[in-house]
Amino acid sequence: MKPRHFQRLYPHAQPAEGPAHWLLFHGNDVLAPEGAPPALLPGSAQAPEAAAPASTLLLGALDGQPVLAGVLPDDAAPPAGMRALNLRAALGMADAEFASLAGYAAQLVHWQRISRFCPSCATPMTANDGWGKKCPACGYAGYPPVSPATIVLIHDGDRVLLTTKDGWGRRYGLVAGFVEPGESFEECVVREVREEVGVEVADIHYIASQPWPFPHQVMVGFMARYAGGEIMIDTHELVGAAFFTRDALPELPPPFSIARQLIERWRHQQS
Repeated sequence: MKPRHFQRLYPHAQPAEGPAHWLLFHGNDVLAPEGAPPALLPGSAQAPEAAAPASTLLLGALDGQPVLAGVLPDDAAPPAGMRALNLRAALGMADAEFASLAGYAAQLVHWQRISRFCPSCATPMTANDGWGKKCPACGYAGYPPVSPATIVLIHDGDRVLLTTKDGWGRRYGLVAGFVEPGESFEECVVREVREEVGVEVADIHYIASQPWPFPHQVMVGFMARYAGGEIMIDTHELVGAAFFTRDALPELPPPFSIARQLIERWRHQQS
């Protein structure tokens, strides 16, 4: 099936009349039909069929049909036939289209929640250009934050270095961390690897990136060659790290994550 085209729209745009697609949120959860994978919900440009949201955002148009996000009142229960899903769980069950739109919507919903008051003088913020907000008192302007973080697959021939954190159970993933001020992506990779697992890397290559709405990151994915050192984990960040071979990998991150995509790319290269 040919992918549908999504066009972003911004405040002051008006949705076209007629049927519309909706994403509904309750707090940090997204609503999905009972007994079915998460999906865009039906409705009109004025309201969804499932419930009456307390606030709405026009996200864009999918093949010309409006896509809107609605936030339910805090004291509202999920409507009949619907369930509230943790966003991470929902993305793990959804197709690529829903995952992309829900991640985008979640970040804008989060921005509306955290941008009501000026962080400089606490005056209520007003709308600026696009999704921006401006303080009428001191002139501070802010926009939806995007925090870059690197994530890296460390390979050594037919081995890959994987890490695990408290609460992950048997699942292992990759070294990742936020980019610091004055730091390039490559410098961030070297520093995070050194800090978290105590080894050195070389031949750092960019592979791909992925928006990561937890709550407003973009994960920048790399591969790097193990260049020496003994594994010594930062116990404040990790509970384990080890090399694994292609045929003896542990439980891995979900398929929608860039961590899993990097692992699968490496595994394919080894086959």
